[in-house]
Amino acid sequence: MSPVAMHMSDGLLNAPVSIVFLVVAAVGVGFALVKARADLDDRTAPMAGLVATFIFAVQMINFPILPGASGHLLGGALAAILVGPWVGALCVTIVLVVQALLFADGGLTALGANVTNMALIGTAAGFVVAVALRRFAEKGKGGLAAVAFISAFVNTLLAATGFIVEYAIGGAGGVEIGKVALLMWGLHALIGIGEGLITAVTVTSVASIRPDLVHLLKGSRKPLEVRS
Repeated sequence: MSPVAMHMSDGLLNAPVSIVFLVVAAVGVGFALVKARADLDDRTAPMAGLVATFIFAVQMINFPILPGASGHLLGGALAAILVGPWVGALCVTIVLVVQALLFADGGLTALGANVTNMALIGTAAGFVVAVALRRFAEKGKGGLAAVAFISAFVNTLLAATGFIVEYAIGGAGGVEIGKVALLMWGLHALIGIGEGLITAVTVTSVASIRPDLVHLLKGSRKPLEVRS
C-alpha cells in the first residue's frame, strides 16, 4: 500500500466501506448533476469540457515531492473556481471514472472513495474557501492568484483528510492509521504547494483573456483588471 498516492487502489478499503462510499459518491454526483443544469449554458458547457480535459492531462503528470514520493494536480479547486462547484464536481468525476476504466489509475472498488475525496470534498472545500476570499480575488491579478493558491492548498489537504478518515474506518492495507495520517498530511502539504501554483497560474491566465468565464468572478461589482 502506498499511503502517499491520493488515488486509492483496489484492496485499500474493505468491501463494506467501499460500498458505503460508492453510495455516498453516487448521491453526491447525482445531486451535483441536478444542480449543474442551472450553470450550464452555451459558454460554460465548452469551458467545462476544457476544464475536464486539462485536469485529465495534468493528472497524468506527476511532479516529485520527496525521494520516492510524487504528486499530481487534484483539480477540485481549479474546476470550482472556473466553472462552479456543481459542474466542477462533475468534471473531476468524469476524469476519475475515465482514469479508472481506461488507465487503471485508482481501483474500481475504490472509485467511490476517490470520487468522494477529490470530486466532492476537494471541489467543495476549494469553492468554499474561494467564495470566502472572493473580495480579494476581485482586486486584481495578484489577489486572484492568492485566492486560487489558498483554495487549491486547502482542497488538497481536505481531500487527503478524506482518504485518512476512510482508511481509519475500513483500511485493509496493513499500515497503521497514525503512519498513514502523518505521511498523507505531511506530503500533501507539499503537494498542495504545487497544486496551488498550477491552479493560480491557470486561473489567472483564463481571467487575463476572458474574466467573464471565471465562475468565481460572476456578478463582480467591478470588472477585474488583470491585463498587464
